[in-house]
Amino acid sequence: MTAPSRPPQPGTLGLIGGTRLVRLTAASERTGCDIYGKCEFENPGGSVKDRAALWMIEAAERDGRLRPGGTVVEGTAGNTGIGIATVANAKGYRTVIVMPNNQSAEKMQTLRALGADLVLVPPTKYADPEHFVHRSRRIAEEMDNAMWADQFDNQANRQAHIDGTAAEIWDALDGRIDGFTCAAGTGGTIAGTGIGLKQRSGDVIIALTDPFGAALYNYYACGELKAEGSSVAEGIGQGRITGNLEGAPIDTQFRVSDEEAALAVQELNTGQGLCLGLSSGINAVGAERLAERLGKGSVIVTILCDSGFRYLSTLWNPDWLAEKGLPVPTGLRKPH
Repeated sequence: MTAPSRPPQPGTLGLIGGTRLVRLTAASERTGCDIYGKCEFENPGGSVKDRAALWMIEAAERDGRLRPGGTVVEGTAGNTGIGIATVANAKGYRTVIVMPNNQSAEKMQTLRALGADLVLVPPTKYADPEHFVHRSRRIAEEMDNAMWADQFDNQANRQAHIDGTAAEIWDALDGRIDGFTCAAGTGGTIAGTGIGLKQRSGDVIIALTDPFGAALYNYYACGELKAEGSSVAEGIGQGRITGNLEGAPIDTQFRVSDEEAALAVQELNTGQGLCLGLSSGINAVGAERLAERLGKGSVIVTILCDSGFRYLSTLWNPDWLAEKGLPVPTGLRKPH
């Protein structure tokens, strides 16, 4: 489906947003619905996080927190850092990215290729002062003319989706949408897109799709931030109500296992030629569940967050899949 037209903008930054919708064929046929994925891998930095990066940096420019020759500092699982480095390069800023050292090698290589100063830290709980978020904040505080992006609580993140993602979905479908779902990392995508769609129609159902190991499913289901199980998905799963999640219009919630998500991305790869990351699989399963709940003829949209080429050493590596107990697609299996 063609994306809504936008006024031409100069340079790389004009390529952010305006991504297209693709119908998820097998899931649509199983449910009797039209299920669409928004192709966020089309952004120049390769993921949905380009949107938040642009809005956060431009908000900091407007309020004077970031001046010419400055540095953008952020703690991230990878995609936001790549988006920030992409935008910062286009605007002439330096980038310092703090990332847990258990994220994919491809993300680390991409950040280094973009010229970011990459600081790797052990994965740890948010309460630990060495958590990547807290470490990045301290680095920014110790630098001159540096902006800490603060993607989790900086509501310019969700404003990107109110202004951009929601408007694009509504326009592309001429307002014919019954439900939207995606997972939450910072919460910016689901909150912002949800707010933007609800502003246009209060009848659009907004559903959280959570991986195991995150606490939001139980929060929206029964009011308690309680995590169960675990997930290997990168960049999603949250244990607190971030600034971006405050007031998010969540109507219902689903929880998806890594195995279900892996099978979903494998189906999209072999059936439609869409090679995606695990978070996209989680979103696709959630979209199918929402379609089943809303009934035949419903129109559902979710987010295809990034390309599977960012996870060749993990999700598309047969040894890694076997180690994690996840299904290995036939094409990846090694000959005996």
